[in-house]
Amino acid sequence: MRERVGLQRVTNVELFFDLVFVFAVTQLSQYLLAHPTVGGALRTALLLTMVWLLWVYTTWVTNWLDSERIAVRGLLLCLALVSLIMSAALPTAFGRSALIIGIAYLVMQVGRSGFTVLAMADPVLRRNFQRIAVWCVISGSLAVGGGIVHGHAREALWLAAVGIDLLGGLVGFYTPRLGRSATSEWTIEGGHFAERCQGFILIALGESIVVIGTTMSDRLGGSSGVTGAEVTAFGVAVIASIAFWWLYFDRSAAHAADVMASSADPGRLGRSAYHLIHPVMVAGIIVAAAADAATAGAAASDPAGRVAAWTAWMILGGPALFLAGHAAFKATVWRWVSWTRVGAIAVLGLLGLLAPYLSALMLSGAAAAVVVAVAVADQVWPAVADQPSDGSA
Repeated sequence: MRERVGLQRVTNVELFFDLVFVFAVTQLSQYLLAHPTVGGALRTALLLTMVWLLWVYTTWVTNWLDSERIAVRGLLLCLALVSLIMSAALPTAFGRSALIIGIAYLVMQVGRSGFTVLAMADPVLRRNFQRIAVWCVISGSLAVGGGIVHGHAREALWLAAVGIDLLGGLVGFYTPRLGRSATSEWTIEGGHFAERCQGFILIALGESIVVIGTTMSDRLGGSSGVTGAEVTAFGVAVIASIAFWWLYFDRSAAHAADVMASSADPGRLGRSAYHLIHPVMVAGIIVAAAADAATAGAAASDPAGRVAAWTAWMILGGPALFLAGHAAFKATVWRWVSWTRVGAIAVLGLLGLLAPYLSALMLSGAAAAVVVAVAVADQVWPAVADQPSDGSA
């Protein structure tokens, strides 16, 4: 167990474990680009949910177990290896690699839970992870079943698997004869948990930067050189990424971590504000990264041409998802609605009406301007950026 003395810092082995998920997030954005349909978007969302659950369940565990101990370090390295194999299989997750995805999900969820039951010294937490292990056996079995069947049956079983893992936390992992957990029993160190989730936001933003940089590098290495439209697309993508970072990290990330650290029930806040809401922001960043790549391609081929419908949805949907997730995050932590973010989502919706008459570059610039405007509003009216709270949300 971790020693609950002083501030609990994220360890190097935890950061090493996170590196695998940089690759996973990149695979997801590339999958979305390769499948520009509603079905492709839904499948990407399903895969993201699976990836997120594997990561965040591990984050809960390492909040209690000392990752500097050899046994726990070995667990994280084994989980990293399985995650890497799963990440490599993501592009063909609904094809020939489906069984790899299912087995990886089962191994990580059940293996981690079983290890934690054996390693956990606190009897209340051990009983909690006994309940979690039962739920993970069910979800992991469904994931493997999804890897065996084909067509929509696979999607249904995988959806059921992630549904089980999401529902478990909401109902306290109720298990016959083992009872139910209360969030007050989830005695996490709030600052550490918040810092870990902040790190995943950085992972997603880092993937976005990689997409932007790789696209520009490819153009610079080409025989035709770089046009003004491509340079503009590059600049717009960078500004949007900076705006995402600014909205999350300028004030709310650190202040929310303080609320978590001082909360009387950090488990409840960790479940709602971080476990359930943060993947919405991650999804927004992934969609925005895919939109950046699509916009750069449009700027290279036909900078003045009308934006394709699917590209328009990504350009507007990425910021909208991020803003919606961030608004929900702030509402959960501070019990206060950020009307600037709600208004920005409405403006993005109105831009959708104009999209058929705009180029991809113009629409991307307008969407980035909306996000920047929200960041500026937080600076002009700092009182709306954070509100005091007792942390009991």
